[in-house]
Amino acid sequence: MTLENEIQQYRFTGENQKAIINLIYSYHWVTDKLRNLLSEDDITLQQYNILRILRGSDPTPMSTLNIRERMLDKMSDTSRIVDRLMRKGLVNKKECPTDKRLVDVSITIAGKQLLEKIDKNESSMTGVVSNLTNADLIMLNHILDKLRDQPESSATPDKPNAKKK
Repeated sequence: MTLENEIQQYRFTGENQKAIINLIYSYHWVTDKLRNLLSEDDITLQQYNILRILRGSDPTPMSTLNIRERMLDKMSDTSRIVDRLMRKGLVNKKECPTDKRLVDVSITIAGKQLLEKIDKNESSMTGVVSNLTNADLIMLNHILDKLRDQPESSATPDKPNAKKK
């Protein structure tokens, strides 16, 4: 379905406005789909993100500071989310031996098993983009990377197309 039909708006000030609204709408559409999928396993998107980060660093533990730097949602309260994952038995945390101010976090076997279960679920992350071809996915990734590849000053409302490649 087209953006126009989804939001019942048929006029935009230009393709740039339509593209931004389409990105915002699509972000929420994907997020809602993933939230619903993850709710089956009683975890949030942020918890899933932390588990993926920890699986990627396994067997090396990571500090909450390092986790926060790698998170998709930079506004997340990493310490609180790690505590919830710990209560669920999905991560372990212990005082960092080299810096008593830091906490080392690692994924547990249960955490790895949960990620494996989610990865095997056909309607998981990849299911959201299953109607796209590999060529579509390559193009989408390229366009999204290109969108973010601009100096901060060119993304101001006064200059929406300041940098062209």
